[in-house]
Amino acid sequence: MRFENILSDINGFGRFQKMIIVINFIGRFTMPCHFMLNNFIAAVPSHHCDISFLDDGGIFSNLSLSERLAVSIPVQEDGTLSSCEMFAEPQYHLLFNSSNITDLPTVSCQHGWVYDNRTFKSTLTSQWDLVCDKRGKNKATATIFFVGVMFGAMSFGSLSDRFGRRIMLLVSFVSGMLFAVASAFSSSYVMFAVLRFFTGFCINGIVIVSTVLSVEWVDIEHRKLVGVIDSLSWTFGNAVFPLIAYYVTDWRWLIVSVTSPLTLAIITWRWMPESARWLIANGKLEQAQTYLKKCAKMNQTEELTNTLKTETLSTIVVTEKRDRAFSYLDLIRTPRMRKLALCTGIVWFSVATAFYGISFNITGFGVNIYLTQFIYAVVEFPAKILVYYLLDKIGRRSTEMGALLIVGVCLGINIVVPKDMSVVRTVVAVIGKGFSSASFATVVLYSSELYPTVVRQNGMGYNSFMARLGVAVAPLILLLDDVWKDLPQVVLCSAAVLGGMVARALPETRNRCLPETIEDIEEQSVA
Repeated sequence: MRFENILSDINGFGRFQKMIIVINFIGRFTMPCHFMLNNFIAAVPSHHCDISFLDDGGIFSNLSLSERLAVSIPVQEDGTLSSCEMFAEPQYHLLFNSSNITDLPTVSCQHGWVYDNRTFKSTLTSQWDLVCDKRGKNKATATIFFVGVMFGAMSFGSLSDRFGRRIMLLVSFVSGMLFAVASAFSSSYVMFAVLRFFTGFCINGIVIVSTVLSVEWVDIEHRKLVGVIDSLSWTFGNAVFPLIAYYVTDWRWLIVSVTSPLTLAIITWRWMPESARWLIANGKLEQAQTYLKKCAKMNQTEELTNTLKTETLSTIVVTEKRDRAFSYLDLIRTPRMRKLALCTGIVWFSVATAFYGISFNITGFGVNIYLTQFIYAVVEFPAKILVYYLLDKIGRRSTEMGALLIVGVCLGINIVVPKDMSVVRTVVAVIGKGFSSASFATVVLYSSELYPTVVRQNGMGYNSFMARLGVAVAPLILLLDDVWKDLPQVVLCSAAVLGGMVARALPETRNRCLPETIEDIEEQSVA
């Protein structure tokens, strides 16, 4: 007997399953907020050198603010004040002839910077002067967070297999909240970076564990629907986040604000059931029986609970028992598995790099960043609904390949569109963001169908690692504009196109039975 047979008897998509989805929805809300947090807490306000030290009570003190800036800060080609340089000494002649500024000696800012606080009350940038030669540290905070996410993805997967889904979900809730709130009260950059690493490590367990719990309690017919709903919870968080950021402009309180929903998640956790599949696989048949009876009662199928005997549940263990333990090494032991692991790893890396490369670049189009973030989020709704329709119409492979290639085209178009055409560039970027979201939603389901049952969790753990590696690299790619202003777009475009081409080498899984063993993979042909 298989577990799916029991689920079909007690209703595999009733009130019990919907309760799990709602509880997971609450817990997952904070995830996209933290993933996009650097767009706001690490925003770079307009700034220039602090020239207050020049006020010696002489001529300088009698000048207006605009005159002080004119004689102290060089003007760039676009008419704005230089952000990183000042004149070696006040150039009072510029008050009468401001056109002749060539060959005037300049130095880097000597006494810090002055920031425009009209949009942001406080950011990491203004807190620790992460500008000019420290600009890399600003971008590094996002990379550090996602490196933590990357290692958390692998750790929580194995920990939930060992100790159970439910308890590890609580561990992720509590530890993620504690580290996040602690980071909001950091007294130094190093302290903040360390705490953000552990925040990423712990908070990623929410999405890893909640996804597994949802899937393991839902019948086969509704898995695709549940996957899309889980994905839409992420989109909902992305859409609400810019509204929160608009009203909370201090970086410390913004972190606390987006973390606070975890308090509600911890409260609702008491109603979250353990995975009956996990309990049965680990020989805890009486606990599994208890949860299955609760499921049947809530789904109003109590008349079938008399069939949920421990003797019946024990046969599921025999049916699904593995001959041996499988590990990550089994992903590369045989030729077709090696090819599958290589191709899916590249696709996941490409999808994540393109998706977050676009998502992090919300200031590069000359449009209000709050509006850009909101539009980026809203476009995901139709994109994911479109995915739900296309997966069965044209197949997983064509959907993934087409979405990535369109992302590449959009990124390529913005390389040649002039910077002053901000509206056109934003529209193209939004289209690219929508299709990158579609590619992400597709690759999760696609990969789970590609890997055989015996190594499916290992395969998904490896793919998640590759995705988080791509996310960690994305902020660093945006720093390449120091080499050439369009180089980040070229790299992201190349990543999307590469992912689309590699996806073509993967087999189609539409209307096909899931592979159970590695032998199934070695014997199948690409169609």
